[in-house]
Amino acid sequence: MEEGTPEQPDSFDRLVDLVAAGHVAVLTGAGLSTESGIPDYRGADGTRRVTPMQYAEFTATSAARQRYWARSFIGWQRFSRATPNAGHREVADLQRAGLLDGIITQNVDGLHQAAGAHDVIELHGNLEDVVCLTCGDRTSRASLHDRMDEANPGFADRVLRAVGDGSRVSSQIRPDGDIVLDDDAVRTFHLQDCLVCGHDTLKPDVVFFGESVPKPKVERSFALVEGAASLLVLGSSLAVMSGYRFVRRAARDGIPVAIVTASPTRGDGEASVRLHGRLGETLTALREALPA
Repeated sequence: MEEGTPEQPDSFDRLVDLVAAGHVAVLTGAGLSTESGIPDYRGADGTRRVTPMQYAEFTATSAARQRYWARSFIGWQRFSRATPNAGHREVADLQRAGLLDGIITQNVDGLHQAAGAHDVIELHGNLEDVVCLTCGDRTSRASLHDRMDEANPGFADRVLRAVGDGSRVSSQIRPDGDIVLDDDAVRTFHLQDCLVCGHDTLKPDVVFFGESVPKPKVERSFALVEGAASLLVLGSSLAVMSGYRFVRRAARDGIPVAIVTASPTRGDGEASVRLHGRLGETLTALREALPA
């Protein structure tokens, strides 16, 4: 199937058959969380709308880390309030029904677990965790946020007043909880140091662009895909190799690949089944169509 080719008339029925057979490995991307109010990185045409901070930039200077944490401080207050949508709930239901061998996600929002899923391989980590790049100490994002809030009284209110419209801030939140802020606001933000070593090298324990996915997670994911009867991709453009490699491996091994997204993907050529549509609606219809 060529990239962008319309789905076949029997695609939904074929998807139902694949999932009903069980032993499905699931790979999810940012598109699964858009219905929870977390925008993805790419528009409907697949073009990247925003460029996140690179790992090399984050680690290079305190100024870069100040910029990241100031923006993330605002974004986190809204990002952390996101709740699972129908798509997350249906994936969890499929897992409870014993039809899934496992879930791999490129998302860092923890919404699979909030919906009741378990043993989720979080390829890119989770924004709820923070690690110090200097000493390795780990802490929760919630506790760091509280410290930042205490050190920056009124910062969020000042930013929102300057923007003049809170909905504009919400509309700019990215899949990693980051947000756009002007330089003047960033310069007034006070970074917090690691409580163990005193360095300002705290980083959300997620994989930044330009950083590698930990090898053990990659190996676990390959093992899951290679042992599955099919691979179901939900809401991922597969534009980056961290997710696309599993589609390539499945296709190489003759494992059927089904892709459900709102727009074309890099893996459409390897797909056995291709559906375009909203994830929540499609997965709800899938669950209802499965044999009792």
